[in-house]
This record gives sequence, structure tokens and C-alpha cells, in this order.
Amino acid sequence: MSATVPKIRLTEVCKSFGAKVVLDHLSLWVETGESVVLIGGSGTGKSVLLKHIIGLIRPDSGKVEIDGVDLESLDPHELTKFRRRFGMAFQEGALFDSMTVGANIAFPLRRHSQKSPAEIAERVRECLATVRLEGVEDRLPSQLSGGMRRRVGFARAIALEPEILLFDEPTTGLDPVTTALIDEVIIDIRERLSTTTVTITHDMGSAFRIADRIGMLHQGRILALAPPDELRQLPDPRIQQFLRGEAEGPLTESAPVASQNRRR
Repeated sequence: MSATVPKIRLTEVCKSFGAKVVLDHLSLWVETGESVVLIGGSGTGKSVLLKHIIGLIRPDSGKVEIDGVDLESLDPHELTKFRRRFGMAFQEGALFDSMTVGANIAFPLRRHSQKSPAEIAERVRECLATVRLEGVEDRLPSQLSGGMRRRVGFARAIALEPEILLFDEPTTGLDPVTTALIDEVIIDIRERLSTTTVTITHDMGSAFRIADRIGMLHQGRILALAPPDELRQLPDPRIQQFLRGEAEGPLTESAPVASQNRRR
């Protein structure tokens, strides 16, 4: 048990959209500097969970805390300022097609920092070097491969030196070699910047490479939360079915169980 306050803590979070329950008394914590990967079937609430962490969605009940600060206690202005502690890397990079790579990365710096144009240009170069894409500042997103666009998205996400990085399906649709490179870049970013990271993925190979702990969402709750080697050994048939990618099994038939490796 850690004596420190977790970087991220969700406690008994519930969220419904109409009659559909998406998060059902979900609890999760992430330590400072830790990499937690969230897995689970489509529609299990992974993206909704990320949006709660960054304060884009507020829970119907329960609590979301960052460094012990309850996001519900912040007014809209305070919450907008608080979000600058986060970097978000979206699927496909979510770049501005009409802007060059350099302008995409510089965008948050121009909006939220007091850096001079020369300082912004230097920061853009630093970010591109971190994601192994030196010298592409003047290209347009359409001139890049899918994997390169993802890495430009990463570079933009780290431009303001965030404390927390959120990755939404960073390897979806990429070939195995590019996926391995993306994983290496995520690990490099975390080690160089000492960030706390939360990643959503369906790619189990990627999950096991980048995670300190893996959390599996099922029916709106964390079914299991454990280091990769421990997760592989858990006997729950729903976990084993998901890890093996089997079509037939108990995933739709059983209720959730308590999370593994729970913080007390």
C-alpha cells in the first residue's frame, strides 16, 4: 500500500446515458508515474472513463480526483485551467489537415504559453525528436503515414509538458512493425517526461508491453486490475476468454467481480 495520494482516483463512479448504464460503481486508481492500460470489449465504457478522468464528462455519482482534487469541486474556468495538466492523444492523431506538422504541435503552445516564436519552434523540434520524427515540421498530415500521424499527435500532446497522458487506441489499424515502434515511443515519453499514462487499447501485445498494470472493464466495472504477468494467471474465465480472443465464452453471461490488486 502506498502512503501517497494517487495521481488519479475514481471512486464508485456511475454514469448512464438514458437507460444505458455505462459505468456502474467503477473504482480505479493510478499512481504517479505509473502506466495503466485499460482493455475490454467495445462498448464497455473505456472512452467514457477517459473522458471522466480529464473532466469532459461528469459522473452521475461517485468521485473523480486528480492529486486529491475532486474535479466536481472546480468551476468551469478552474476545470479548463486544470486540464492543462493533461495531454490527450486521440485515434488517428486528430491533426488539423490544413496545418503543417509544426503548426499542429505549436497550436497549444501559442494558445496556452508565453513562449516566443523562437522558443515555440525549439519546443516543436524537441517534441518531434522525442517521438522520433525529426525534420518533418513543414510537411502536411496528408504527406505522412498512419503511424507518423499518430506520433505527431503524441508530439502535440506533450508540447505543454503534461503530468498525465491519455492515449486512446494508439495502435489501431497499424501494422505490427509500426505498432512496436509506437509502443517504444510511448515508453520513451513516459520515461523521459516522468508522466503518468492511461491507455485504452484492444491490442493485447501492446498492452502487455507498455503497462505496469492492466485493468479489464466489463459491464461497467473493473473486472480485474493487475500487473501483466499476474493478469495472465488469473483464473476468471472471462479474462482468459478475452486474452485468448475467443468468440464463445462467459463474457456476456456473468456479473462483474471485485477488482484484483485493489488499493486499500
